[in-house]
Amino acid sequence: MAIRIYNTLIRDKAFFEPIHEGEVYMYHCGPTVYDYAHIGNMRAYVFADILRRTFEWNKYKVKQIINITDVGHPSSDEDDGEDKIETASQREHKSAEEVAKFYTDIFFSDLKKLNVNTTDTIFPRASEHIPEQIELVRILEEKGFAYKTSKGIYFDTMKFPDYGKLALLDIKNLREGARVEINPEKRNPTDFSLWKFSPTPGVRQQEWDSPWGIGFPGWHIECSAMSMKYLGNHFDIHTGGVDHISVHHTNEIAQSEAATGEHLANYWMHSAFLSIDGQKMSKSIGNFTTLTDIEKSGISPLAFRYFLLGTNYRMPLNFTWSALSGAEKALLGIYREASLFPKGGTVDEDFSSRFKDVINNDFNTPQALALIFELLRSPLPPETKFATLLEFDKVLGLDIENSQVVTTIPDEEVPIPVKNLIDEREIARAKKDFERSDLIRTEIAKLGYLVDDSAEGPKVTKK
Repeated sequence: MAIRIYNTLIRDKAFFEPIHEGEVYMYHCGPTVYDYAHIGNMRAYVFADILRRTFEWNKYKVKQIINITDVGHPSSDEDDGEDKIETASQREHKSAEEVAKFYTDIFFSDLKKLNVNTTDTIFPRASEHIPEQIELVRILEEKGFAYKTSKGIYFDTMKFPDYGKLALLDIKNLREGARVEINPEKRNPTDFSLWKFSPTPGVRQQEWDSPWGIGFPGWHIECSAMSMKYLGNHFDIHTGGVDHISVHHTNEIAQSEAATGEHLANYWMHSAFLSIDGQKMSKSIGNFTTLTDIEKSGISPLAFRYFLLGTNYRMPLNFTWSALSGAEKALLGIYREASLFPKGGTVDEDFSSRFKDVINNDFNTPQALALIFELLRSPLPPETKFATLLEFDKVLGLDIENSQVVTTIPDEEVPIPVKNLIDEREIARAKKDFERSDLIRTEIAKLGYLVDDSAEGPKVTKK
């Protein structure tokens, strides 16, 4: 059960030591449900799923929380700008509640398509935990960590000596205003809102009464209140994207630990960005792709999952359609071989032990995938290969056991439009125009067919 984890708090790997023997409590920062989640967002939840599956494979009992932010997240990740849910409500001419429900349902659908295991996972919504957030702000005020301005209740970061420890922030420079514009009412530029006052009560759709006046919670207080309610003041693992380190998670730690006097989480884990054309994928600049876009191209969401697993979660990853197409080809190759293996075998202990070594070493999915191909090339009996593949897949989640059998179809059964595209692709390959070749392969996939290259020429299969 020895699992090594890269802990952002210490910038190094450390062996996981649970607070409760044989159990792991995990909190994952969830989506703000004001728009479609893009595939960069989904990387964090595939990573969270790998964590869960790995711990369960190692016989841990897992308690997992993924929050739903349906109020309070400003357009800036700090304290300024319009509330994302309220803005989406105006944009789509729907109520805030309707907007949140619509995008939450799509998020759950995307998780299912990516084979993310959500059995017994708790998905608390921020709007349903207002009393807990108000109580946490009240405790901070009582302990002298909060103060009132005309805009709301703020956390005084000067009162928390460890502020910025997660991000290794240069507090002196930040407090001189390097990170944020100075609000004249703030005691320190790094101070952040705990509870915001409604500028004109009754105009916002989401607002509540509080000891300080009508308003709504700050974004950061939500995660603290919900994580502590479901996991306790001190739990094992907190995850999110690397963009959460310097602001959101830094502020979570400050307000939670100031309120309780305990460490919030022992291990902080962060997945890196998924970029597109070398730029961070972002809704604000419009350069994002959704899981629906991938499906419309004729590629399975599980091929995207495979694509993600091919790179360590802490490493930046650049998305291209060509790379995704390559991932699909590799995954379909695994499916094809697995479909030929008889069932009823036993797991090979040597391969299982080697798999445990790599997956328990900071969830090294690239090496785990490499072991699959080594297993397939090995002289082991076919039924042993199949059993061992399924053992690996308990962690990788590629749904190998339920994958559809894909067989090559005769040339005369290939539709004319597909044949024409295959001919065009062969011309592109002959010219070594592999970018064009990959684009055509995607077009073929949209028609429901797959093409693989062999020494005898292209082989066509129907999805």
